[in-house]
Amino acid sequence: MMKHVTIIGDGGWGTALALHLFSKDLQVKVWGPDAEYLASVRKARENKLYLPGISLPAGIHWTADCQEAAAGAELAVLAVPSKYCRAVFQKFAGLLEKKCAVLSVCKGFDPSTKKRISTVAAEYFSSLPLAVLSGPSHAEEVARGIPTAVVLAAADHNLAVRMQKTIMTPKFRIYTTNDVAGVELGGALKNVIAIAVGISDGLGFGDNTKAALITRGLAEMTRIGCGLGGRFETFAGLSGLGDLIVTCTSHLSRNRAVGERLGKGETFTSIIASMKQVAEGATTCATAHDIAKKIRASAPITDEVYAVIHHGKSPQAAVAALLNRSARPERDIINEELRM
Repeated sequence: MMKHVTIIGDGGWGTALALHLFSKDLQVKVWGPDAEYLASVRKARENKLYLPGISLPAGIHWTADCQEAAAGAELAVLAVPSKYCRAVFQKFAGLLEKKCAVLSVCKGFDPSTKKRISTVAAEYFSSLPLAVLSGPSHAEEVARGIPTAVVLAAADHNLAVRMQKTIMTPKFRIYTTNDVAGVELGGALKNVIAIAVGISDGLGFGDNTKAALITRGLAEMTRIGCGLGGRFETFAGLSGLGDLIVTCTSHLSRNRAVGERLGKGETFTSIIASMKQVAEGATTCATAHDIAKKIRASAPITDEVYAVIHHGKSPQAAVAALLNRSARPERDIINEELRM
């Protein structure tokens, strides 16, 4: 078991994982970029911006010093919004010791290169073993000890098992796989579909519409994900369907909330300006749209979310575009997906 853990990222997910790992009697450090804010977290024993209402133990160490954060770490957990990943990874390049393994819990793409976050991490931590973790796991619920199940993926099975033993508890169950691409892509792509479901909610549509978007959205995720090297069955599991369900249906989902506000008529600019935390799907939809075109994967829901957010298309027009597509037998569509 890895006893010394550093969380790189002081957001809600990083904080929830710090709390979870500290409960296992591990030595936990959390790095964040703002020393003044981290001092307030230490004093208040609460991360008021990113995980309000959760009491934090005094034993978690908070630091804005990269060298201090990296020193002695046996496991470094990357928990940074995707748009900041490259800059933050660069700060830690060369600081993590050879004994350290790296676990990415980020859910997005590098916006500049459209690469998966673990691929970007490998550029900066090439000598260190690397894994990813994803699945239906709201930070607020993990922090409160609500039962959760996720998937940890690594090319090296022994590394996956070591991390599984380090992180897993009866209330935080971890399954393992070697499909790194599939697990990571599920966590990124589901955020786009959640925005679509939120738009539907904001427009006043019902459960029928939501079920249709989730079902066809999963098909889009699977087409794009398999086109990028993921395995079909992974998208039917926790990091695909599981994460999609929770992100599309929960009041805790920031991506669904962004979509709902769009559906009610707010502008994307005003929504983002009012948010303290990142809604990854807003950035991911542009990357997913571009990738789907490149690999010739049909992704109509993703395309319409992209058009609403980045080209000002009205939600009503986006819905009309989806509903007026040519009719097809469902069996033909499913058979196409099964052949991927």
